[in-house]
Amino acid sequence: MEVFDEQGLDKLEEQADWILKEIGVEFRGDQEALELFRDAGAAVQGERVRFDPGHAKTLCATAPSKFVMHARSPEHSIVVGDRSLSMTPGYGSPFVTDIDQGRRYATLEDFRNFVKMSYLSPWLHHSGGTVCEPVDVPVNKRHLDMVYAHLRFTTKPFMGSVTSPERAQDSIEMARIVFGREFMQKNCVIQGNINLNSPLVLDGTMSGALKAYAAANQANFISPFLLGGAMGPVTQPALIAQAHAETIAAIALTQLVRKGAPVVYGSFLTTLDLQTGAPTFGTPEANLAIMALGQLCRRMNLPLRGIGHVTASKLSDAQAMQESSDSMMTAVMAGSDIVFHATGWLEGGLTMGYEKFVLDLDRCGMMCRMVQGLVIDDNQMAREAYTQSSPGGNFLSTNHTLRNFETVNYKSTLLSNTQSYEQWTEAGSLDSEQRANLVWKKMLNQYQEPSIDPATDEALLEFIAKKKNAVPDQWY
Repeated sequence: MEVFDEQGLDKLEEQADWILKEIGVEFRGDQEALELFRDAGAAVQGERVRFDPGHAKTLCATAPSKFVMHARSPEHSIVVGDRSLSMTPGYGSPFVTDIDQGRRYATLEDFRNFVKMSYLSPWLHHSGGTVCEPVDVPVNKRHLDMVYAHLRFTTKPFMGSVTSPERAQDSIEMARIVFGREFMQKNCVIQGNINLNSPLVLDGTMSGALKAYAAANQANFISPFLLGGAMGPVTQPALIAQAHAETIAAIALTQLVRKGAPVVYGSFLTTLDLQTGAPTFGTPEANLAIMALGQLCRRMNLPLRGIGHVTASKLSDAQAMQESSDSMMTAVMAGSDIVFHATGWLEGGLTMGYEKFVLDLDRCGMMCRMVQGLVIDDNQMAREAYTQSSPGGNFLSTNHTLRNFETVNYKSTLLSNTQSYEQWTEAGSLDSEQRANLVWKKMLNQYQEPSIDPATDEALLEFIAKKKNAVPDQWY
């Protein structure tokens, strides 16, 4: 989907260049980053970095247009940037909810549950990161348990920690235990998700994590978090240009750390309710802005990260469906190569919902089917069906229908119920959320751990134990 013509995109890039030249981006608490930019010819004053027009974009030119994220099982490896579509679950929520127990703080058991369900679904191609925040584990140690869960309970690509440079390095070292240091020198197996502190700030925690992943030749997904009216202007063109400026400034840093390090152009841009100050999702203005960012990303020749089934709703209700559906469709229409927050997101990201997770899975399957497009061949044109039927007849019993009926249409497992009213009533009159409740429980009952080399597993557990024993617990 193209929102702007070439002239409009030129104006957005000119605005981004103006921001980078006249306002600049602050890299706080990271002297090394400032020195890298100074050596590259940027103007550095204090912690603020300014770029001449086109300079930041030029620094990004060494980033690859696509790369492979290798999984523990090769069949789960994904290509990021080839216009295929990969999905990841939501992440970052301190709460979880289901219709049995309601809303509550997330635990490590919840985290493992979502990792296992992600592994089981064909519509999630990536295990995610902090799928929910396991608050029953100390803050300074929970990243070890989360990375271990991604390495042990699934064989799909995953995200490491970014909450400190040291935790990012721990994540990389754990990946090296599984994949090997030499393999990771040339191949990507893990990524960090780097959020700028909009407006126009990248703090030392984020830049430190960014540098750790880039130096190890692992991926950085760069994602400014922009709420129009709070972290940037209320008008979308200005917000789009600011997001672009922030993104390319951070991407430039990855390439100064290591030329050719894999990177993804991302953004989390949405609107505010300007009466309450609460974030809003799936709005027409935000959706248009995200599609425009997709156009700017294509100009950069970089992979694009989109945001999926996001909503401010507290329940899996009509509001959740509207906001989630519109946000996901926008990510697809923007040309996203990989979509974060594809499943489970509720309450503006504060809560991961078990039922919402599997309801979103169904729509992920629909989106994957839609991007496949249509094929025109002899079978699809179905001429024999016309000759076997007749005007005024029907096609249900033709040979063509019998050959194709099992695969011709995507089969919705949850969102659509086509039973008659009487059949639905006899089956318990279950709505979609109640059906989803049964499905996630069935998924966890059916889950079987993927195999792992015992020596590798032992090495991971020893690494975790050593790290945990080295420092006292910290709960904040």
